[in-house]
Amino acid sequence: MVDTPYISRVFTPAGDFTSGIEGPAVDRDGNLYAVNFERQHTIGRITPSGAASLFLDLPEGSTGNGIRFDSAHRMLIADYTGHNILRVDMQTEQIEVFAHEPTFHQPNDICIADNDILFASDPDWKGSMGQIWRIDTDGAVTLLESDMGTTNGIEVGPDERTLYVNESVQRNVWAYSLTATGEISDKRLLIQFPDFGMDGMRCDVDGNLYITRHGKGTIAKVSPAGEVLLEIQLKGKMCTNLAFGGTDGCSCYVTLADEGNIELFRTERPGRAWSIQSSSSAPSISVI
Repeated sequence: MVDTPYISRVFTPAGDFTSGIEGPAVDRDGNLYAVNFERQHTIGRITPSGAASLFLDLPEGSTGNGIRFDSAHRMLIADYTGHNILRVDMQTEQIEVFAHEPTFHQPNDICIADNDILFASDPDWKGSMGQIWRIDTDGAVTLLESDMGTTNGIEVGPDERTLYVNESVQRNVWAYSLTATGEISDKRLLIQFPDFGMDGMRCDVDGNLYITRHGKGTIAKVSPAGEVLLEIQLKGKMCTNLAFGGTDGCSCYVTLADEGNIELFRTERPGRAWSIQSSSSAPSISVI
């Protein structure tokens, strides 16, 4: 099926996931993963054709949020109730604690640089505050910034020299200069929205940010200069996160908390994470 760009359609049935649906991430075979399939504390897998099934039960006390894949194709999961970053061997489905930090508020969304350095947002919803953490390839955890607003969506730009993070309650999107070793500096405001919150966000290969407007039911496409290029209207209202996939990286999957499902729209350019992943593999999957 070839879809008109930026027209969203339902991809999975309503209610397959709980209202805690988040993630999502696409593996190199084109399968999509999101948290809380049918019940909390799980990971669901959706085939390129839209068939959903249980992939994993998480350990007792763990609840997933953001999901990413590293260069070895291991799944990384922000476990906000366990204060962990979990890592999953996709062949054996074995789960290990890759990083643990007792002073996490609740690791929420995660993003990964092409050298496998991981970054995590860490909101304190009750206090309307938040932090940013770096998790190195050995699992060492470093606090990069505290005393922020409610940090949520986080992403590395395609130049690998920019880190973006948004603050849901304050409606700010910040950009930082980023070094190869994961240090940040030169904080600047990219855009502030006048209304509604934000959740997850992802970049395309041109550096445009696709930002979930939680409660508004749209995805804002924002240029690297901070200009809103367009807003994609969804069918659900409580969009939580998104991921790029499909054979060309131009299928954008959006998780919806109010519907407990996933919507899909096509874009004109592929996603950054898909581009990095596809450069090291050549999956054979059906066109969406």
